[in-house]
Amino acid sequence: MEALFEILKPASEDWVLAESLDPERLPAHVAIIMDGNGRWARQRNLPRAAGHTAGVEPVRQTVETCARLGVKYLTLYAFSSENWKRPRTEVDTLWRLLRLYLAKELPLLQRNNIRLVAIGRLDGLPEHVQRELGESVEATAANDGLQVNLAINYGGRAEVVDAVNALLAESRARGTLGRLSVSEDDIAKRLYTAGVPDPDLLIRTSGEMRISNFLLWQIAYAELYITETLWPDFTRTELLKAILDYQRRDRRFGGLSPAGGKDNPGRHAQPALRVVAR
Repeated sequence: MEALFEILKPASEDWVLAESLDPERLPAHVAIIMDGNGRWARQRNLPRAAGHTAGVEPVRQTVETCARLGVKYLTLYAFSSENWKRPRTEVDTLWRLLRLYLAKELPLLQRNNIRLVAIGRLDGLPEHVQRELGESVEATAANDGLQVNLAINYGGRAEVVDAVNALLAESRARGTLGRLSVSEDDIAKRLYTAGVPDPDLLIRTSGEMRISNFLLWQIAYAELYITETLWPDFTRTELLKAILDYQRRDRRFGGLSPAGGKDNPGRHAQPALRVVAR
């Protein structure tokens, strides 16, 4: 966490929040549904594209903050498989912003030892997007700090379908299809996120009470944090508040708290879902 204090102003709100964090209890994996770009633009009588443009800076700040904190994995819901239903001009704007982000932020990723990974049905992306995304993934492949999973053309149901189809294809190739028996581990090993621990904390901005087909398998025991803040207004302060709230939770994974079901000394059981107003 020392690296985070290097960019914080002493005695600022972010500094105080960072000092309140327990470095031994940071979430290993944070996932974020970045929602509210269109609403942010509409509130300002701006085109939706302006909201997407304004949403780039929070991505940059969130990635750098997680890297400096020591979070191991960050998964960002950038483009869902349902987003193709949006107007063509808006979709084209999203691709343009992605390409600009990749070109501009690659030095930051390298400087902070960040590895970029893309998850989703990537073969459905425009060829130029596939190419430039692949170049950034390859350029950061040797980095061993924070891993940023960019969920793009992603759907949670599609991910499970793809995992099951991979199992069937492998079994068919081995000639064992008739004896196929599937376990949870079999599916987990074939998800887009294979080898990555499930999210500890799922953050959703804009106040919507939906999962929106995101990491349906992986978030079985994630702690949910929903804030009314729209994504373009999501700051480092908001992220630190979410992580601090996560550290106040009593995570039981379907079991009981230590000490015979009582809360840990000095801590209070928290609901699995926290809604925070702006």
